[in-house]
Amino acid sequence: MQKSITKLYSAQQTREIDQRAQKELRITGFELMLKAAQACLDSIKTHYSAVEKLAVICGAGNNAGDGYLVAKLAKQDGYHIQVISVINPNRLSADAKLAKDDFIQSGGKISSNLDLINEPYDLIVDAILGTGVNRDVEDDFLTAINLINQQSAPVFSLDIPSGLNADTGCVMGAAIHASHSLSFIVHKQGMHTGLAADYIGSLLFSDLDVLPDIVEQTESATHLITKLSLAKRNKSAHKGHFGHSLLVGGDYQYAGAIQLAAQAALNSGSGLVSVATRSQHAQNMHISCPELMDIAVEEVADIKNTLSNFNVLVIGPGLGQNEWGKSLFNALINSQLPKVLDADALNFLAKNPMYSDNWILTPHPGEAARLLNTTTQAILVDRFQAVKNLQKKYGGICILKGAGTLIYDGHSISVNSTGNPGMASGGMGDVLAGLIGGLVAQKYSLHAAAVAGVFLHGLAADIVAKQAGERGLRASQVINNIQQVVN
Repeated sequence: MQKSITKLYSAQQTREIDQRAQKELRITGFELMLKAAQACLDSIKTHYSAVEKLAVICGAGNNAGDGYLVAKLAKQDGYHIQVISVINPNRLSADAKLAKDDFIQSGGKISSNLDLINEPYDLIVDAILGTGVNRDVEDDFLTAINLINQQSAPVFSLDIPSGLNADTGCVMGAAIHASHSLSFIVHKQGMHTGLAADYIGSLLFSDLDVLPDIVEQTESATHLITKLSLAKRNKSAHKGHFGHSLLVGGDYQYAGAIQLAAQAALNSGSGLVSVATRSQHAQNMHISCPELMDIAVEEVADIKNTLSNFNVLVIGPGLGQNEWGKSLFNALINSQLPKVLDADALNFLAKNPMYSDNWILTPHPGEAARLLNTTTQAILVDRFQAVKNLQKKYGGICILKGAGTLIYDGHSISVNSTGNPGMASGGMGDVLAGLIGGLVAQKYSLHAAAVAGVFLHGLAADIVAKQAGERGLRASQVINNIQQVVN
């Protein structure tokens, strides 16, 4: 498997890299701000070529300094500039003060009247708050953010939308809904998961000429998966080389879930796929998909003695919460086979927690909350910590689904870059579980299968969305594109 990654950094790591860059490049913080301002103006010219009237809203710290220098450069280039400060600009210190003074010396003027945000502009530059936000915004900061969000003009955020937590992607009371965000020097981890997707708009990046060897002196255990491809098969291969997947689920009324998962396993390339399900579903399984093999299961004994025939267990799609599903879960959970647990299997696990290094857990935030005996909101506040807590408690590979799905193996966090809002529909989790299980059957490691499964699942959905749109996207449509993305 080949993959391309982009390393992601926390706010503290970003500050360390910024300071090291200044030292090793022998440039001042002001000079680095000037580079950021020029990168911003260049991006504005590229993406908003018709802009004439520009509002720059400055707050506190270095983010404000970037804003004042953007205003200076834009003024020199002939833009009509309105600069509005959320705080008394005389309170600024260090490099931000130098930037403010430089703007004034160039003939610029600063207003503290937030009502001016309501004036008509072609573009608003958000330079209010940067990566250091760690508590809810309030007072004039909150007012300014809310006023900007009410405007029809597009918003260009410097480094990160103001009010967005750079570490978690959580909104700190309120945050700017940016049209574009230009991230400086390094990619911030919080901008790639959770609610951040609703705020960053189109994400741009500038390294400000900070060399990779300066950045990489700060180690990062978090990375964004941007490209992935599976290994080519040998021409002499046969089905025995690619494993036999067993998927368990499909209680009464839930036949669709297990069938979606099984078909995803088939389309992933699993050599053989069997489905253990209720007898009334089993007889129909191979009719709709002849390649599937069915095992009618009414009692645990119907399946328990056959496990040696398989390479992976996928437990949960359509398993249900009744005695049938519970008995199967209890009978299979201690199997030595590698396992993928989804849906109701996770709910059973939450009721009887245990630890294993031989499984992949695939919860959405609600299921994660049950597994950790907390609330969904607590999960969403810090998805990175949540996935770490899951892995610490349950072991194995833990996947926390949602925008910017996280995969954690106890050492590093992979953040997924594929997928779209159309995937918010029934059956998507079943498809993912089957796809991952099929990859495990093909002898990919649990970690590799989890990362590849999440990425390719989202990629297949993106193909459907591009062809037909996001709204109304169905899990069965994603299955149809899995074969394309795994090849």
